[in-house]
Amino acid sequence: MTFSPGRYQVSRKEASEPPIGGSGGRRPRVMIIYASAGAGHDGASRELARRLRERGLRADCVDLADIFPWGLGRLLRGTYHGMLSRLPWIYGLLFSIGGNFSRAAPITRALLRPVWPRVLRMLPPDTRAVVSTYPVVSQIVGPLRREGRLAVPVITYLTDFAVNPIWVSPGIDVHCAAHDTTRTEARALGAGEVRVAGRLVSAGFRPGAEEDKRNARERLGLPLDTRLALLVAGSWGVGAVARTAAEIARTGVAVPVVVCGRNTALYHRLKRKRIGHVFGWVDDMPELLRAADVLVENAGGLTALEAMACGLPVATYRPIPGHGRANADTMSRAGVATWVRRSADLGPILVQLADGAEGQRQRAAGLALFDADPAAVVADVARGVEAASSPRKPVPVDDPVPVDDPALVDDPALVDSPVAVPAEVTTGLTAAPPRRTLTRWVGLRASMAKKRIGADEPGADGGSQPANRPDRQG
Repeated sequence: MTFSPGRYQVSRKEASEPPIGGSGGRRPRVMIIYASAGAGHDGASRELARRLRERGLRADCVDLADIFPWGLGRLLRGTYHGMLSRLPWIYGLLFSIGGNFSRAAPITRALLRPVWPRVLRMLPPDTRAVVSTYPVVSQIVGPLRREGRLAVPVITYLTDFAVNPIWVSPGIDVHCAAHDTTRTEARALGAGEVRVAGRLVSAGFRPGAEEDKRNARERLGLPLDTRLALLVAGSWGVGAVARTAAEIARTGVAVPVVVCGRNTALYHRLKRKRIGHVFGWVDDMPELLRAADVLVENAGGLTALEAMACGLPVATYRPIPGHGRANADTMSRAGVATWVRRSADLGPILVQLADGAEGQRQRAAGLALFDADPAAVVADVARGVEAASSPRKPVPVDDPVPVDDPALVDDPALVDSPVAVPAEVTTGLTAAPPRRTLTRWVGLRASMAKKRIGADEPGADGGSQPANRPDRQG
């Protein structure tokens, strides 16, 4: 499998293979739909696909950005990145509206409805389960499942500790949560079955001994006998990173080691200021985590989970608006991270986490997140162990929109040794009629224009009626 942010490489041959039960008898296929909106969603999807293959299934992935037409997906991703980098308060405001406005999720589903045919055309006929690792994806596949257009189980893997209402969609068969605290939040928002199913990080992230820490520091050129606070801000390097690095240095209790990710401007700025030790993009993150004494982060993302898998205590400081603050609160209540709310508390908390009993307790709580494996839940569903006893009847798909380049992959080396699939598992997706032009999208605009023109024509009494502005649905 070849993975790159934003797109998996396409295998036309694999995408056209016969469904299970046809010639050859294929392994169950799981389709994972993610969004290239940060390493957390990408990394979880990549790791889930790897683990499913180890369990004898076929796992393909597709980026939501490649499903949206006209490059809208990439435009939205760029807008999201721009807000986090330059106008985080706007993102925080939008996140708050989505979390407090009761109609936010239904409106999101209505706006996403035109994407349905594109999603269905992207799924191969031998798909046995669909996994969402992004909230907007859940608002697409959940309604498809509920209305019978998607006849296979749908699982949402909650990548965040905190659950925003957009994560919860009707029609989802199973939600995989990180912790009981996350499960409680999801259930309070109306989620159906929610399982505490562990977290997904690469096998390279594991606890190391003191000797491993010393060796890692020597290889990385870091001080051997100084307390090190590893500061991360996601793959995009967003948030008050420079300010936080300076504050860590001023405490005098730890030396900051900053990872700037792909933010080259931040890297050069910190290099000029000579604050601690500065890295750009890091390929061997497990080694860097083993070299540190404590992690300082601001979003509750993938690196925080990787630190927990390495047995490294986690402090959240100056979290970014939106999901950063929400995750900080939920992780703190779950006992897997400490939210440092005041700058005066930063130094004492870093000492407690690195050397005290609180750090030991938090290490144990973080490692416990990896006792279970979400891939086991997905594999059981795909093989029919957890499938619904009465599969939903497929409904024909109207006006499908063609996908010019569906981003599907599979590893041909994993084709042998087929696994039998129980007969009671629903055996396919709804059939789509032959490809047609962009009728649904263009027709919507034409219909709206026609209604407005007709509404402005003179009435029977010689006057004119106000223009009709219908809701954009469908």
